[in-house]
Amino acid sequence: MRLKNLPDTSIITSSLQPILGIIYMKTDARFPRLHIVDHPLIQHKLTIMRQKETSTNVFRQLLHEITVLMGYELTRDLPLSYRHIETPIGPMQAPTLAGKKQVIVPVLRAGLGMSDGLLQLMPSARVGHIGMYRDEETLEPHPYFCKMPKDVAERDVMIVDPMLATGGSACEAIGEMVKRGCKHIKLMVLVAAPEGIKAVQEKYPDVNIYAGALDDHLNEHGYIVPGLGDAGDRIFGTK
Repeated sequence: MRLKNLPDTSIITSSLQPILGIIYMKTDARFPRLHIVDHPLIQHKLTIMRQKETSTNVFRQLLHEITVLMGYELTRDLPLSYRHIETPIGPMQAPTLAGKKQVIVPVLRAGLGMSDGLLQLMPSARVGHIGMYRDEETLEPHPYFCKMPKDVAERDVMIVDPMLATGGSACEAIGEMVKRGCKHIKLMVLVAAPEGIKAVQEKYPDVNIYAGALDDHLNEHGYIVPGLGDAGDRIFGTK
């Protein structure tokens, strides 16, 4: 279908948005690099994940599904080039991904629950790993493991971690990538707190953050409120 003389996008109805390829993500004036992927399916699945009675199996599966849905927006700006191919009917100039290759970097351990969803979209992407644990008294992150592809500096980096709470782990992960010469870094989280967004954007103002939800605040234990609890424990059934 060819659409001519399109109206001003401000009056395009929601039924036309998918046809026109228009995607709306929520933003927050306080955080210019924050993109909240406000898709109804994501919000519905996230509600189920938040419920304390949701089983480990369902929690893990929904995290995978949400990661795939968010991955479409995370990869929306990937560059394309055109090459000649032959279809069964005839020749054409067909679009194909161009530019730098991707590396997916889950923050251990909870980030592992999101890496497979992105690999489903980008099977040829490389995967690096960053391991951290959080001091329960100071809430400071402590890295204990980092393994990256040799050519990581030449790749676009996608760091994944379900929760962005204090921002300490995210800043450490981004810092590890910067030390290795990476220049194009994105951070994808399921649920974020304002404190974490603020910490990341103050230290790394060029990093775009993609979140499924921006929650209210952190409690005295450094957990996101209302949040969904400890994502790692709920993914792996360890609590």
